[in-house]
Amino acid sequence: QVQLVESGGGLVQAGGSLRLSCAVSERTFSTYAMGWFRQAPGKGREFVAAIFRSAGLTNYADSVKGRFTIARDNAKNMVYLQMNSLKPEDTAVYYCAADAVQSNWPATYGIAGSYEYWGQGTQVTVSS
Repeated sequence: QVQLVESGGGLVQAGGSLRLSCAVSERTFSTYAMGWFRQAPGKGREFVAAIFRSAGLTNYADSVKGRFTIARDNAKNMVYLQMNSLKPEDTAVYYCAADAVQSNWPATYGIAGSYEYWGQGTQVTVSS
């Protein structure tokens, strides 16, 4: 069973930064595409960023482009989300997700149902 554990969430003022981390318990981690999603109260799960097996191919939601950066370290089975210039509307529970199959990548990187494994989520709260 693949396990994903997020960390790094917290409370930050608008304009501040946070770095989320996701540890993945899978020896074939380097073959997985990884994504970050978020869910605000009363809203659906929203795509934030994704990274393919190699660190060179990334995708971002328009709302975070230029502020957030996704990265991975295949040697450590880790994926990260560096969040800068945070805004109150970034407040949400952030989830790490793994896509083992990538049957139709990159067409599906933004679709939550394409990811087979999910973490438990970490809360990010941005105060104004």
